[in-house]
Amino acid sequence: MTTTALQARHIEVVRDGRTILQVPELVIPAGSWTSIVGPNGAGKSTLLKVLAGLLPAHADGSGQVLLLGQALQDLRPRQRAQQLAWMGQNQSTDDLRVMDVVMLGRLPHQPWLAGPGDLDHAKVEQALQLTQAWAWRERPFSHLSAGERQRVLLARLLAVDAQVLLMDEPLTNLDPPHQADWLHLVRQLVEQGKTVVSVLHELTLALQADELLVMAQGGVTHQGPSADPQTHRALARVFDERIAIHPLAGQWVALPRF
Repeated sequence: MTTTALQARHIEVVRDGRTILQVPELVIPAGSWTSIVGPNGAGKSTLLKVLAGLLPAHADGSGQVLLLGQALQDLRPRQRAQQLAWMGQNQSTDDLRVMDVVMLGRLPHQPWLAGPGDLDHAKVEQALQLTQAWAWRERPFSHLSAGERQRVLLARLLAVDAQVLLMDEPLTNLDPPHQADWLHLVRQLVEQGKTVVSVLHELTLALQADELLVMAQGGVTHQGPSADPQTHRALARVFDERIAIHPLAGQWVALPRF
């Protein structure tokens, strides 16, 4: 089994004539949780979209992203969708039932023009139970609150049952108890051998990840274990020394520095 989930080479994204992301080399270890952090405009979401194949790695075609050792462009769309699941920001759906929204995550596993089978229904129920959204399965997605929608979209991600999961600000609109539930869920996924990559603004929760990918001004300034003092110093630097990392109850927390 490969020890690398994602590998990126020669990544460059240009928008309106300005380079907004430049990453020469990047390796995301398999079977772990990597959290991407940094100030607004650092390029976090753009990098995650490149890793997901939603943006080209380089305008001239020289960039490359490898998923579990295979180039993304060499994978059939169906094969890619089975191995890599994506949860982005501000995702919307038509006025579907919650059950149908989550069932969309099973499309890569279903034969062409075939309806969902028993396994698909079982995976959807499991995902909705894990996100505590099963009780809403018959409700229209559009009738849910913002936080409830976020949990349904998380369930759709889980229903894919992919080996690599990419999440862009998954904690948006979630209250603290459900943020804690998400953290527990990510740990369960990693224990199952899956790889999680998340973009987070909640630095204290990000520090619970196995590794931090610290970004600023469209580049990666540091990558290392979350408990490493060098990682803490890199994190403080990109936030202009306005935060400090402290131990508290056996965990690391990010606090404002006055």
